[in-house]
Amino acid sequence: MTMPAALKGRLRLPVIAAPMFLVSGPELVIACCNAGVIGTFPSLNARPIEQLDGWLQDMEKRRTPDAAPFGVNLIVHRSNSRLAEDTALVVAHQVPIVITSVGHPGDIVAQVHAYGGLVFHDVINMRHAQKAIEAGVDGIIAVCAGAGGHAGQLSPFAFIPKLREQFDGAIILAGSMSDGKGVRAAEILGADFAYLGTRFIATRESMADQAYKEMIVQSDISDIVYTDQVSGIMGNFLAPSLAAAGVDPTPGAVAKSVDMDLSMRETGEKKKGKAWKSIWSAGQGVGGISDCPSVQDLVDKLAADYENAG
Repeated sequence: MTMPAALKGRLRLPVIAAPMFLVSGPELVIACCNAGVIGTFPSLNARPIEQLDGWLQDMEKRRTPDAAPFGVNLIVHRSNSRLAEDTALVVAHQVPIVITSVGHPGDIVAQVHAYGGLVFHDVINMRHAQKAIEAGVDGIIAVCAGAGGHAGQLSPFAFIPKLREQFDGAIILAGSMSDGKGVRAAEILGADFAYLGTRFIATRESMADQAYKEMIVQSDISDIVYTDQVSGIMGNFLAPSLAAAGVDPTPGAVAKSVDMDLSMRETGEKKKGKAWKSIWSAGQGVGGISDCPSVQDLVDKLAADYENAG
């Protein structure tokens, strides 16, 4: 195992609550950190950008002295018009963990390493992983088949061992885990952390719309659809939300370009903002979720299941 030195002894469980659009905010992140797992959020959840500075200050002040560190997700795709400004704020606040996605992390790595922070990059295949390794990231998030939101098609049983052969940094497994047994299984495969997203949507502290939380609790694996018709990148979404938004989930049904500018600016982009807000992602682990607890209660349950898993 290759737990980064900066994180050793600071976590109750080897769990990262994944950054989720329109779900992860200060309350969820702070609750996760105070419960002993790493809380993260996408920078684009703070709108307008001035709110990001306030969120970061809030997280710095309200975490307990022995809390786990927190992280911010930066979408590094060229369509993200806020990347430069968001990165500047992340660096100014010296955010402990920066998660980069949908692009090459090279420019971010140097800036974060300059103040001693860690960079984790998410990938769906070995080609992307190799580029991230060459860029000098501290951790690779292996987004496997069944993960919520943008996800790959590789089995963790194949992906994690292959990744470990070529990378001696931290490996984070994402995809379909919703209990402590899954966290332990990730470690047995060779991962250092489990990356849980969908399970944290249905918590009291999440920013998710109440209807979204209820859909998570009511859904099963058969309600998850893998499609490129939301952002132009293949991902897993809740079928009822796609139907309600009038989206044909058939891959390639309508030619789409990749668009990761989710800032919902008020200048002529209200329609796009509403579309993103009403289409809800989830992973195949949704079938194991039947309640909407507090983060503390959830982490307590994860810890108990993890210990019992041996």
